[in-house]
Amino acid sequence: MKKLVMLVLLGVLSSQTFAQENEKKVLFVILDGIPADVMDSVATPNIDKVIAEGGFALASMGGEVGGYSETPTISAVGYNSLLTGVWANKHNVWDNSIENPNYNYWTIFRMLKKTDPKKKTAIFSTWLDNRTKLVGVNLPQTDHFEFDYFFDGMELDTLNFPHGEDRLYIHQIDELVSKEAASYIHKEGPDLSWMYLEYSDDMGHRFGNSPQMIDAVQKADVQIGRVWEAIQFRQMYFKEDWLLIITTDHGREADGFGHGGQSERERTIWIATNSKMTNSYFDRKPEMVDILPAMALHLGLKIPKRIAMELDGTPFIGPVQATGLTANRHQSKLELKWKSLSQGQKGRVWVSTTNNFKTGGLDNYWLVGEVDLDEESASMTLQGIQSDVYKVVLETDAGYLNYWVQN
Repeated sequence: MKKLVMLVLLGVLSSQTFAQENEKKVLFVILDGIPADVMDSVATPNIDKVIAEGGFALASMGGEVGGYSETPTISAVGYNSLLTGVWANKHNVWDNSIENPNYNYWTIFRMLKKTDPKKKTAIFSTWLDNRTKLVGVNLPQTDHFEFDYFFDGMELDTLNFPHGEDRLYIHQIDELVSKEAASYIHKEGPDLSWMYLEYSDDMGHRFGNSPQMIDAVQKADVQIGRVWEAIQFRQMYFKEDWLLIITTDHGREADGFGHGGQSERERTIWIATNSKMTNSYFDRKPEMVDILPAMALHLGLKIPKRIAMELDGTPFIGPVQATGLTANRHQSKLELKWKSLSQGQKGRVWVSTTNNFKTGGLDNYWLVGEVDLDEESASMTLQGIQSDVYKVVLETDAGYLNYWVQN
């Protein structure tokens, strides 16, 4: 009888494992305010294990310097650029007060739930506003989106976490957040989850370039080790296909204290991933907004066309054909430039003279013409159509690139 029961249990476990085999899962992690040159100078053995399976890239945060998409190198602004795949001119988060996000630009979580409501989402965060304001849980503007699981808000608990000037309570919260993330991933394996840790940014603001900053990075590395072990467990015993992306939201000024501007050190961030599918674009200094399309590609997420045409990023995993679209208008001519990442491929150019998407409406695009991607430039006639804005989209077989021309 005992043998029969054991066989039945083994059969159930086997069927569960088979049912989950090769399921796509994503965890993305933001370690706040760690400049890329600090990552180069500090031993991070756990992050190195992730990189050994995939890769590491210098990346950029801040949009086009001097252009319409220039975006402050500020924490919440960076988080939302990752979450929505667009720069601040679209998502409308300009500082940490998060006064009026434009929820018409959906987060990756909302995209996933809209595609498949059965998918499970989770957030583990040392800052409550990530869930309540940026993702916008239970708001009419986000169709009352809710996470399946959340672990946050402890920074408001002054009883259990007395707030000292040394900010060590933030490290204590980071510890709990990372442990809970590891435990929940180990047990439940959510389809898409976000872990946010703050302590490194606090040490930068308080001490600048310092031993305290280095210590904070080493502490964060230990916390990464916990979730990496949980992911490896899920991959081994449930045969799930996990994408882990670790990044930071901004660099810092030369002395390591402040950030928010457009200096090279403030703009330079980094991306570490376990993905073996990184493409040639990954080596060309990708951007914060590229993380969402990379995650979407791994998840097999079918983003609605009207949303995909607004995304500012290029996926750094999987197939890619072009990137870096720019456009200018000279009288009746539209001058386009881009970088080709393929050979012998063609693209189609679409233009809209409205920006109704901003307020939840639809934009009408017309086809201007076809281009050879190898040529990396094109000139097209606008046929006398006048507008204050031209939303230009280059469509390739691998996706969309967009750029705005504004009067």
